[in-house]
Amino acid sequence: MRLTYIANALSIVLGYLNLALIFPIVVALIFHDYKSILPFIVTGLIAWILSIILKYCVKGTSELENMNDIKKAEALFIVTVSWIMFAIIVAIPYLFYGLGPVDALFESVSGITTTGATILTSYEYPQAFFFWRSFVQWLGGLGIIVLFIAILPQFAVAGRQMFFAEAPGPTEDKLTPRIRNTASALWKIYLLLTVICMLLLILAGMNPFDAVCNSMSTLAAGGFSPNSLSTMGYNSNLITWIMLIFMFFAGTSFNLLYNVIKKRNVSLFFKSEEFKLYLFMVLLMSGLITLALVINSGYSVFQGITHSLYQVISISTSTGSASVDFVQWDLTSKILLFIVMFMGSCASSAGGGIKMTRWLLLFRALKAELVRILHPNAVLNVKIDNTNISSDILRQIVIFIIYYFIIFAIGAIVIAIIEQSSIIGLAGSITALGNIGPGFDSVTGPMGGFSSLHIVSKILMIVWMLVGRLEIIPFVVLLQPDFWSFKEK
Repeated sequence: MRLTYIANALSIVLGYLNLALIFPIVVALIFHDYKSILPFIVTGLIAWILSIILKYCVKGTSELENMNDIKKAEALFIVTVSWIMFAIIVAIPYLFYGLGPVDALFESVSGITTTGATILTSYEYPQAFFFWRSFVQWLGGLGIIVLFIAILPQFAVAGRQMFFAEAPGPTEDKLTPRIRNTASALWKIYLLLTVICMLLLILAGMNPFDAVCNSMSTLAAGGFSPNSLSTMGYNSNLITWIMLIFMFFAGTSFNLLYNVIKKRNVSLFFKSEEFKLYLFMVLLMSGLITLALVINSGYSVFQGITHSLYQVISISTSTGSASVDFVQWDLTSKILLFIVMFMGSCASSAGGGIKMTRWLLLFRALKAELVRILHPNAVLNVKIDNTNISSDILRQIVIFIIYYFIIFAIGAIVIAIIEQSSIIGLAGSITALGNIGPGFDSVTGPMGGFSSLHIVSKILMIVWMLVGRLEIIPFVVLLQPDFWSFKEK
């Protein structure tokens, strides 16, 4: 890997991250909270200094004109380190509000990875603080590298490698021949949906500041809210339904949303096999949980449908916000909701998890193998949307899912031992790795927080959140000894 390319890309990312710090400063000025200006100015200075150091202290970086021939290994490294740097920069303002270093980093990583797990025990913070939490979730929803590819000419050509390194999926789908145009199209859809969600929440009676924060967190599939009781705190079925609808869109492929809007053809949704599976699983699991809530917990049919649908969409899209304290649900409902944690949303969405495409292709590959046992000479192609999927992609999907469950198991065992609780271990590992957020006990549930966890558990969850957001592959590659080979040019 060439240090000049890496240093130049990281310098650009750090330099432009300064622009994000303008927004919380504006919020602080609007609410006459002048004390909240200093944290973001200091953070901006630190990011700017680091950017200058990378650009002028690594030999040859300042003379580098373009990165058009960037290699895949370099792209993986740049994306991974960019996210780590982003997490550290985002954490700095939290230190000024009294959070300790590990707690600040936990809140930061939970935000940028759109996990939504929080260590906050008090919500007595100024508006700039809560805006920052939601805003960084929104930036992390589609990815910081995807944003920079969309707006910066420096990444116009080299962006392809980084685009798919940041959001690896079963297939390298893109909307347009130019990856920069693809990134730009995704962000336009993302911004449009965010604005529509915000306006609808205001019309539904939510105050404008909360509407801004909740719309950003909702479309990012993040879940952070300025209300300590999340969506439940607004005590409005209308607000709950608005947010669950936009959460569902956040878990839908933005490539598909773009095509539906561009061609003005809603029927395209039902030509996508992944979307149909996503919709079917959401309705199926919501229906089962509704039955359990009505029979076991005395919910009315409407309340059962509302809260089961909200929580299934929230968990499957990895948003993690809550319309009710589901820790109080009956055992059957909680077991069903735990299963939902492994569903995931659609590829190319803001949601996390394994993704519906991978499950679809995995089961079709398994079915094909069973047929081959009975008919050894049969020629069977695994398809999705009438497109043949290569054996290389199918192999990568199997490897991804194996790694996913291995990492989940390791995390579950370690956290369970440290916390002396199998529930915290199982839920803590999958909520971090799947970027989901809340767990199933009173401490880490939707109305609780993760502040009481042991510092080792928090650090492990920080790593797991990053691994889950980058979809494991860059993390696994970094563990290979031959990856760590550097040269100046």
